[in-house]
Amino acid sequence: MSVIALVGNKGGAGKTTLSVNLAAGLGQSSRVIVVDADPQGSALQWNTFAEHQDTNSVVKVSDAIDKQISLLKQQYDHIVVDCPPSARAVQTHEVLKVCDIALIPVQPSPIDLWASTHIEEAIQQARQSNAHLNALLVINQLEPRTILSKLVRDALSEINLPVANTALRRRAIYRSSALEGKNIFQMGSRGSDAVEEMNELILEIKKHE
Repeated sequence: MSVIALVGNKGGAGKTTLSVNLAAGLGQSSRVIVVDADPQGSALQWNTFAEHQDTNSVVKVSDAIDKQISLLKQQYDHIVVDCPPSARAVQTHEVLKVCDIALIPVQPSPIDLWASTHIEEAIQQARQSNAHLNALLVINQLEPRTILSKLVRDALSEINLPVANTALRRRAIYRSSALEGKNIFQMGSRGSDAVEEMNELILEIKKHE
């Protein structure tokens, strides 16, 4: 059983997309629920649009996050929490106190790299009450041919958090699946490359739980 928080310090890093598709991957073999702790409610909107599809449940975060997570642990094998795009948000602080691993998607851009330094501070602060909290930076929307994408892993070494070996490439399938109210695991052969990457990331996450 694990509680996985998707954490970021700016919008557009791909938290919700990763939350939904990560939950879909974990849901292939276990009971999974997504908790939408982002005030924008993007995961809830995605789930509403996908009402007719075979998708994982998504619930809105409650005011008492610790009690909500404790109750959900009794029903699900994995809980994926989509946090607000701010390391200083109350919801982010509360989730970090009760989660097992924080995933931090980082796009290969200077702004994303700068924003990630604040996440490191939030993780260290959360470990004062959650000593077993693990964290993993995930390179997201990688474009291998660009210079910045080639340098991003070296740049992330300046942050005192581990970086996943698996990087998620920029793929149109993520956008098209969302437009269809689906996740990449529901896209058949069109989503095969993205599914392979996500499954590799899931294997890494399980090693850090």
